[in-house]
Amino acid sequence: MPGWKAEFAETLRLAAPLVLANLLQMLTYAIDVIFIARIGPEALAASALSVSIFGLLVWALQGMTGAAAPIMAAELGARAPALRPVRRTMRMAMWLAVITGAVAMIICAFAEQIMRATGQEEQIIALAGGYMDLLLWATIPMIMGGVLRTYVSTLGRPFFATMVTALGIGVNGLGNYMLIFGNWGAPALGLQGAAIATIITAWAIVVFYIIAIFTDPRLARYHIFGFFWRPDWLRFREVVRIGTPIGWTILAEAGVFGAAAFLMGRIGALELAAHTLALQIAALAFQVPTGVGQAATIRVGYFYGAKEHEGVKRAGWAAIAIATAFMAVTASLMLFTPELLLSLYIDVDDPKNAALVPFAISFLVVAAAFQFFDAVQVTAAGALRGLQDTRVPMWIAIFSYWVPGFGLAAGLGLATGLAGIGVWTGLAAGLVVAAALLLHRWARRESLGLVPSQIA
Repeated sequence: MPGWKAEFAETLRLAAPLVLANLLQMLTYAIDVIFIARIGPEALAASALSVSIFGLLVWALQGMTGAAAPIMAAELGARAPALRPVRRTMRMAMWLAVITGAVAMIICAFAEQIMRATGQEEQIIALAGGYMDLLLWATIPMIMGGVLRTYVSTLGRPFFATMVTALGIGVNGLGNYMLIFGNWGAPALGLQGAAIATIITAWAIVVFYIIAIFTDPRLARYHIFGFFWRPDWLRFREVVRIGTPIGWTILAEAGVFGAAAFLMGRIGALELAAHTLALQIAALAFQVPTGVGQAATIRVGYFYGAKEHEGVKRAGWAAIAIATAFMAVTASLMLFTPELLLSLYIDVDDPKNAALVPFAISFLVVAAAFQFFDAVQVTAAGALRGLQDTRVPMWIAIFSYWVPGFGLAAGLGLATGLAGIGVWTGLAAGLVVAAALLLHRWARRESLGLVPSQIA
């Protein structure tokens, strides 16, 4: 069993390509924002509302199907190579991706009604509705891509996630360039062009993963696509049992940020556009601890399956330390170079953005304050998932993000003069509470019985 130094090295080795893949994935979304922002603030606001619903569902369902990671890691730790258990887990995770994706598409079809019920501007609703009518067709391939990414990462090939995501960026950038503005002979479809580019990219990523799996001997030996039509209800229930709380946890966290977009929409379209830009930057930074948390799930899960107590401890604490150290850097950038960060998305010197930039900078200041807490909560949650502990963390997330979090965001944002700053203050409060409670649970994992008392 490795010592602390070796564990840090192993965690970094696994986390680095996952972090890079996460950052590249965010770059894919950033490319959408960059292109759509050039259409105009109304189009940017409309896409933000649509993505707040679509992205919330896809992210939650990717988390739900991502329960395959701790299950496969435990099987590999207990009796590698565990060919049949891994194959069963993957097959049922892919089934779950298709089933839940279809349900999410139905929800997305009612996006306009959801926006209207939350008091958004009719002009923005009309733009968002047309965008969502196309975007929803990317749901199933996006969730399926998440399942395949889980597989290559857990089986020790995380660099494939990086490569596939990089290829996806190229496809998405080219699609946006051609379809939004009508370049290279393509029709100029505006916001709808961005949605079509997303659909093409989602299916391309699935194809890239399939090619990678079939061409790598270690991945191909499991034959995860074999007998795809054959059900395995016992394993399906296990994936659902562990994955459902993960999905609700992500819904709780991502949902409060999505709800914040609707609060901002009630305050004003300019504040909503600024919120979108600031949140893109905060989300970009968040991809690093997210990748470290994903690595923690796999590392902790492996030692959990192998029944190695010290390995569990080291894997979890190493991930938390790595993530919080990095977020010190991102907090500094948000505080001291906010205009530089914003210039990645817009021309900060353009007069038409003169009113937008101050709002976005003020939101980034609040985002800098919660960087450490964001790192702690996501890596502690990842470590707990490695122990297949997902139900209590779910309730922690629901409480933290929606009681102190959204409660303060709505109260301060709509009932005081703080407006947008009040919304972001509420978001920060939710993250602080979640970090404290999840870290406390991880620290008490033995006394809570999350780790067997008698293990090697």
